[in-house]
Amino acid sequence: MRPNKRDELVRNALEVFYRDGFHATGMDKLVAETGISKTSMYKHFRTKDEMILAVLRLRDERFRNWFCRRVEEIADTPRARLLAVFDALHEWITSPRFKGCMFIKAVSEFQDPKDPIHIQSATHKRMLLEYVQTLATEARARDPAALARQLMLLKEGAIVTSVMLGNGSPAIEAKAAATVLIEAADCC
Repeated sequence: MRPNKRDELVRNALEVFYRDGFHATGMDKLVAETGISKTSMYKHFRTKDEMILAVLRLRDERFRNWFCRRVEEIADTPRARLLAVFDALHEWITSPRFKGCMFIKAVSEFQDPKDPIHIQSATHKRMLLEYVQTLATEARARDPAALARQLMLLKEGAIVTSVMLGNGSPAIEAKAAATVLIEAADCC
């Protein structure tokens, strides 16, 4: 089935925003890089912010589907899956297409917690936290919510540090720290 123009625009815009950032990417740049006219662009999106929200929804769907599926492929027990979070993270961070986290970038560019773009980005992170908390619950951690928050701090810190250092070693180091936290949480 041939994708419609709106879907094509969102997919192409995702690549441009991910590479260049949100504020640095204007409508003229999107027109030039996506090959879709301004008229067509404004037919589908009244504002650039509406387009950014559509891009974030697509990125969320793609990333969470890949991430959760990958964790499940790597490990077959809940405890092992908690550690596999960092194996999947390492795969992503060391991939040639890695340019940091689009959601971290979005909240840094749209800092008002009431901004819909900020909210969409925070929602993505909340859903990942819920996934990790489910794994911690299944692993019978003493306090699954606390363990999930701690593991997510390691995950997010590894992402930012990897961007700053330009390598994937922070994911490996985060996994080592996660091992200590998981053992201390009495996971089975």
